[in-house]
Amino acid sequence: MIRSLLVTVAAVFVLISAASAENENSYKFDNEQQRATYQQLTKELRCPKCQNQNIADSNAPLAEDMRDRSYQMLKEGKSREEIIQFMVARYGDFVHYQPPFTTATSILWWGPLLIVVIGIGVAIGLTRKKKAAVELTPQERERLQQLRKSGDE
Repeated sequence: MIRSLLVTVAAVFVLISAASAENENSYKFDNEQQRATYQQLTKELRCPKCQNQNIADSNAPLAEDMRDRSYQMLKEGKSREEIIQFMVARYGDFVHYQPPFTTATSILWWGPLLIVVIGIGVAIGLTRKKKAAVELTPQERERLQQLRKSGDE
């Protein structure tokens, strides 16, 4: 029982690795520089349909189209930057894991820092807040004096 389960799991891993290797090996590059650029691009570009998954790891049809387009543009002699610009123009800044600093993306860059600064300000404000003096009634003052005297003895 356990042996058949292990064999099944091993077979699944072999099929998955073969499928991913087949995907990358189906592209023919002119040189190793093109292959390295392609691999870098597919790890650097995000699939717009998937949740934080690059196009190299995504099985979505859109990611496959983006991989194909990246390959075609590399074969046409386009540079890495030109391909990234094309993808950003087509899919928006979200498609690149390192979006440029613009007015629209400034919240992505400054948002976390702003939240930390506000949190520190609130914490300081709460710790420095002065408490109002409590006025005791004459009976409470007398009782307090009696407790202090009994504590000293």
